[in-house]
Amino acid sequence: MDSQELFRRVRHIEIKTKALTQNIFAGEYHSAFKGHGMSFAEVREYIAGDDVRDIDWNVTARTGRPHIKLYEEERELTVMLLIDVSASQQFGTRRQTQQDTAIEAAATLAFSALQNNDKIGAIYFSDRIEKFIPPKKGRKHVLYILREMLDITPTGTDTDLNVGLEYFLRTTKRSSIAFLFSDFLDKHDYSKNLNIAAKKHDLVAVQLSDPFAQQLPDVGLLTLRDAETGTTQLVDTSSPRVRSAHSAWWHQKLQGIDQLLQKCGIDHTLLYTDGDTTQALLRLFKHRS
Repeated sequence: MDSQELFRRVRHIEIKTKALTQNIFAGEYHSAFKGHGMSFAEVREYIAGDDVRDIDWNVTARTGRPHIKLYEEERELTVMLLIDVSASQQFGTRRQTQQDTAIEAAATLAFSALQNNDKIGAIYFSDRIEKFIPPKKGRKHVLYILREMLDITPTGTDTDLNVGLEYFLRTTKRSSIAFLFSDFLDKHDYSKNLNIAAKKHDLVAVQLSDPFAQQLPDVGLLTLRDAETGTTQLVDTSSPRVRSAHSAWWHQKLQGIDQLLQKCGIDHTLLYTDGDTTQALLRLFKHRS
């Protein structure tokens, strides 16, 4: 993608997602993702009924009158975007690809975090780490994350969630809000790292899918190619038995992913390439509020 086209796309996404965060998500993000502790705010004189454990003994001794410490919730958050950029994310038969859907959702989350004055970082991964952007504040930083998301050319093709999760755990020591974008169709067992990440951080799964992957159309003989392995298979989609078997296999996969996420206590949302990303994120926010 040339620089002019890249600039045009970044600007288009910025305008679209900033309008969403200001008009639709105003307040929803703030209530859905809370701070991770309390910080000292000020000291005032003790009033009957105050918790004696909050008495500031130094100020009390200096003034001769009892004073207590007041605290407020720490609102500054670190938001990490963990984005699967393996070859399978280029799949899409409707309005856009799974990667396009991820970009739209990640941009909305990034600008919501920006509006809340939070730090934002990103990890792009396939079967290796493709790019790491440490968390920072500011519009320029969000636009940089967005540019990289649009212009990245992965060197790996396979999906390995363990790679992304392990790198995230090594590089992000402080508790953070983390959004993991993937279709979660990974041949590796990533349950252990998923569980560890969910315990150390507020991990949210954003599952990407295309309707075609779940329900084969009746179009006769169809050659299907696996984007990650390159293998091809000839499928007779005119056969109701073939379509039914494929649908059953897919729903079993979805159910398994859903059960794993529930077991780890991870909130998640499912984004379709032809769906309404805004409404899906809004439901997620309201669920957490």
